[in-house]
Amino acid sequence: MVWTVEQKRAAIEPDHAAIRAYRQCELVGLARSSYYYQATGERAENLQLLRWLDEQYMRTPFYGVRRMTALLRQQGCRVNPKRVRRLLRTLGLETLYPRPRTSVAAPGQRVYPYLLRRLPIVRPDQVWNTDITSIRLRGGFVHLVAVLDWCSRYVLSWELSNSLEVGFCLAALEMALARGCPEIFNSDQGAQFTSPAFTGRLEAAGVQISRDGRGRALDNVFVERLWRTVKYEEVYLQDYETLRDAQWGLGRYFRFYNEERPHQALGYRTSVAVYRGA
Repeated sequence: MVWTVEQKRAAIEPDHAAIRAYRQCELVGLARSSYYYQATGERAENLQLLRWLDEQYMRTPFYGVRRMTALLRQQGCRVNPKRVRRLLRTLGLETLYPRPRTSVAAPGQRVYPYLLRRLPIVRPDQVWNTDITSIRLRGGFVHLVAVLDWCSRYVLSWELSNSLEVGFCLAALEMALARGCPEIFNSDQGAQFTSPAFTGRLEAAGVQISRDGRGRALDNVFVERLWRTVKYEEVYLQDYETLRDAQWGLGRYFRFYNEERPHQALGYRTSVAVYRGA
């Protein structure tokens, strides 16, 4: 079992008489900085801008920093491109267009090819993919990761975290692998998915690893569509106050998404019916 950062933090007993907190962190594999970290939150003005950018990106993911800045200025916001770029990075958002030298890997990072170009996706568990998006709360944002089956659009697993450490992505991967095993696992080149812990788990399961080119979110188009659907049909209609509220709301929504929501691309069948071959 892989614990998320939140589970590890909850396991620490700061008043334990025999074991100091720093030693408990070592025992559960949690960095002390993560245990003592307290989210400071964004200023109210920045939270309003983050919400606007999140919604605008869902409508126009091809808008770059300059266009986003111009739209905000037209609404009377005194922002510059540097600030908009920082806020977009806070949300983990990138404009959907290729950039020069987008496929250059970091030094020492193993390069995996993109295996899905012109590949017919014809059966469940042929290709899984994953991604991370930001989910807004009343006073900030948390991070959502999901593992998706491409053929059926079935959400195999998902996890929420208030940090971007690899633990919550590994937890989602383990939950998905408990259901089955894909032939190919595709992701972007985010640090969580290129970490040795994540790639090592896939290789141990005998899974082929596929990577998007840097800055090419269209290589991961189905999970991008999932985020748009989740946000318009659930997140933007709610006002989550806490991570627990988001956990409950998203759990309810993903059950609906998998088991009740008809998908046009699937001939108006549900994801669970296609995934299970019903």
